[in-house]
Amino acid sequence: MKTYELKSFAKINLALHVTGKLTNLHKIESVIKFIDLHDTISINEINKNKHKVSFIGNFSKNIKKDNTVNKLFEILEKKKILNNKKFQVRIKKNIPQEAGLGGGSMNAATILNFLIKKNFIKINQKKVLQITKLIGSDVILGINPMTAILSSNGKIKKFFKTPKFNILLVRPNFGCSTKKIYSGVKRFGKPQFNNPKKSMMNLKSLLKYENDLEKVVFSKYPKLKILKSFLENLNQPLFVRMTGSGSVMVAYYQKKQDCELAKVKFKRKFRNYWCNTSKTI
Repeated sequence: MKTYELKSFAKINLALHVTGKLTNLHKIESVIKFIDLHDTISINEINKNKHKVSFIGNFSKNIKKDNTVNKLFEILEKKKILNNKKFQVRIKKNIPQEAGLGGGSMNAATILNFLIKKNFIKINQKKVLQITKLIGSDVILGINPMTAILSSNGKIKKFFKTPKFNILLVRPNFGCSTKKIYSGVKRFGKPQFNNPKKSMMNLKSLLKYENDLEKVVFSKYPKLKILKSFLENLNQPLFVRMTGSGSVMVAYYQKKQDCELAKVKFKRKFRNYWCNTSKTI
């Protein structure tokens, strides 16, 4: 049977504000972009009794059995959507775990998107939303990945032709637990993105925003505060901001040359830290 090759792109939060709390989750608003750093997914239909999901690559260690991809197939089986079809999935992990880059969530979203587009399953948008929510709150963002603004009321508005950036991604030799970081949030801000506009994506606006989770992360991991300060003085970035709940810090540049030079300088200082240049798409 034919094997398909898919790209599962990482996402970054250019801004993230925590505006309240629901029963189990926090209410957030965010400016979201996707970047060309991606995991590679090979998928094909198989004549077996069970799905086969495996991971390889630099960041494939310690991935749990209840990972997002296995969860996706369990949900599809439970809802009897797959019509007894079974799949073999092999994922090369290039996106770090516990990094704030949404690697696992985007893997599930990419596979679900593929199954729909290739007519392996037939479900409406309402069903898609139900399924993604069962896997993770950010999975829906990876269905037809595009630059978007997530409002605190849960609505997502996508935008075409927004400013692009060259970025330097750095991660220390530890990750941040999303659950642990959000549990440290004690104060909430007022929503700013409930009336999303394209102007919110320009540099002048982005400079005003923050990632509210940085305060919590810096109190638990002072090394990340030092890391941000170092990046802010590295080849004059436009701005530096943590993505998601960390631990990746992102330095934003307009010119690719400046970004690449910043990577060289960073590696001289932090040889044991993961470091990668990328660009928004």
